[in-house]
Amino acid sequence: MSEQLFELKGNLFTLSVLRLLTPDLAALSEQLDAKIAQAPKFFAGAPIVINLEAIQDATLDFTQLRDTLKRLAFNPVGVCSGSDSQHNSAKKAGLSVLNYAKDVQQSQQKAPTPQATAKVENEPTLVVEGTVRSGQQVYAKGRDLIVLGSVSHGAEVIADGHVHIYGTLRGRAIAGAQGDANATIFCQKLEAELVSVNGSYWISDSLQGDLWGQPAQVRQHDDSLHLSALVKG
Repeated sequence: MSEQLFELKGNLFTLSVLRLLTPDLAALSEQLDAKIAQAPKFFAGAPIVINLEAIQDATLDFTQLRDTLKRLAFNPVGVCSGSDSQHNSAKKAGLSVLNYAKDVQQSQQKAPTPQATAKVENEPTLVVEGTVRSGQQVYAKGRDLIVLGSVSHGAEVIADGHVHIYGTLRGRAIAGAQGDANATIFCQKLEAELVSVNGSYWISDSLQGDLWGQPAQVRQHDDSLHLSALVKG
């Protein structure tokens, strides 16, 4: 009997979901291009699923849609929540059809696995003394991250648990990188290029409200991000 050369297993991976609100691919490309320009490294090569729920009655050129996303450096994986005809057209363009179990996904996000939670609790917090400079990336695998300084434009800090920044957050901060929906980003001054918790993310134009430039915290709630003051009066 020959030696086994592989294992085939099921697993769960975080995928970004692009929910289309229009079949106008030219307008979509223009808006996506502007969004990506604000955080190009975050989106480069990102696997993405196209949610068609809002445009089930529309006719789409899925080959053009696939090529548009590839040109923008995404990696289109498949589609979900479309009509039967849309799904058939997507398959012809080489895209998979995925089942989007929203309720299951939310329950998984609200109740992270015991293994993941224990991993964060058991590992000592990673402490970085000083500023994380442009071009640098710090990853606190299986634990929280504390930065005793600022995070510069073009820098990235990532943690499987919480992210604490005791200075200005100007770059990118990612918490709950391995699926912890209870993770939070804390910073003394919010001027971020991008924040992400458990796969949900906002880029700078979505953050520039009342708390821009203020002490703030970012957490996930009901499958989307929630921004609030760091200290509540």
